[in-house]
Amino acid sequence: MREAQIDYAAVFQALPGMVALLTPDLVYADANDDFLRLAGRSREQLLGRYIFDVFPENPNDPAAAGMRETRESMLRVVATGERDTMALLRYDIEDPMRPGRWQEHYWSPVNAPVRGADGQVALIVHRVEEVTELIRARGGRGGDGRTSVLEAELYTRARELQEINERLRRAHAREREVALALQSAMLPTPASTGAQGAAVRYRPAVGALNVCGDWYDLVDLPGGNLAIAVGDVVGHGLAAACAMGQLRSALSAACRVTDGPAQALEALGLYARSVEGAEATTVVTTFVDRDRHTITYSCAGHPPPALLDPDGTVTFLDRATDPPLAARPEHMARPQADVRFSEGATLVLYTDGLIERRGEDIDVGLARLAHSLTRHRNAAPEPMADALLADLLSPSGNTDDTALVVVRL
Repeated sequence: MREAQIDYAAVFQALPGMVALLTPDLVYADANDDFLRLAGRSREQLLGRYIFDVFPENPNDPAAAGMRETRESMLRVVATGERDTMALLRYDIEDPMRPGRWQEHYWSPVNAPVRGADGQVALIVHRVEEVTELIRARGGRGGDGRTSVLEAELYTRARELQEINERLRRAHAREREVALALQSAMLPTPASTGAQGAAVRYRPAVGALNVCGDWYDLVDLPGGNLAIAVGDVVGHGLAAACAMGQLRSALSAACRVTDGPAQALEALGLYARSVEGAEATTVVTTFVDRDRHTITYSCAGHPPPALLDPDGTVTFLDRATDPPLAARPEHMARPQADVRFSEGATLVLYTDGLIERRGEDIDVGLARLAHSLTRHRNAAPEPMADALLADLLSPSGNTDDTALVVVRL
């Protein structure tokens, strides 16, 4: 029996309830008939336009938060690739026939991703339940009164939840702000270490969580040599920033007094046992000897550094990998390895936010990094760092914070 041919465009238009499709830039790509009818807009007024140009927020309501909450929900969908269900939302709409007159509306929105062939979010499905009449019923138009009383109670509880969510959002935002300021104060610049031909970057995650666990460090060694380290603390917020600061300082000191990166990580692993939140931290440390043209490295559960030769060949330094800090019940010596480099080569250290994607094997991310490095092999460290972030991070923001160090050898 021949399969029936389904006209999905017709199905979309006939869907009951308000449904719209938006691009990751929050521009309307399509809307079904119910959306157009209930929103009071024509197809020409929607398609190709930014959502908040079509539906700006009511300027007469100083407490209005619908635009911010809707934007944050949609950007979370783009960044995480996961559905986001919003709380009951008041979002007034300007009467298209009477400019300056705003109509009170209450909505219950859900935003869901549609992935493209490359696995990235290509569209956002924006489904909205119009519940304005239900909310207005709290005023006493509910038959025998019991229905309206229940609806009024539900409305009150919904508003209370919104207020609690808003307070939590502000608290998280404040913690993020303090943690990022603390982290910024602790992370060095290449100029502060005397490192020549180096570029550093830190990009926080898009949300209030998953920030401030990553760090980098550049340490001057005797003879004009250099130690470079990158690490990632499990956790987020102020706790992660505090643990990060302690570990970074301890590793900086250990690099100055030990004979190599393996010994430095051994000392750091012992110290991590006494630092709250430091367990399972990943870190990689490299010692660059410019006279001998060698890199000595040791890795504690961290993604491998990348060595870019002038001809575009990329080698991942993965011959000295061990578990993360404080992961073993007993102390053991850590491995280290050496690799030679050519004049003009580039060493790149990074955290997993640069290469890892949800549901994707890490080898895919490493291959993506290698391809980007080869493509930008002639760039100096500063433009190369910017190019790597542009190539590898989502334009809508990364879901995990990212640290990056690029050093021309």
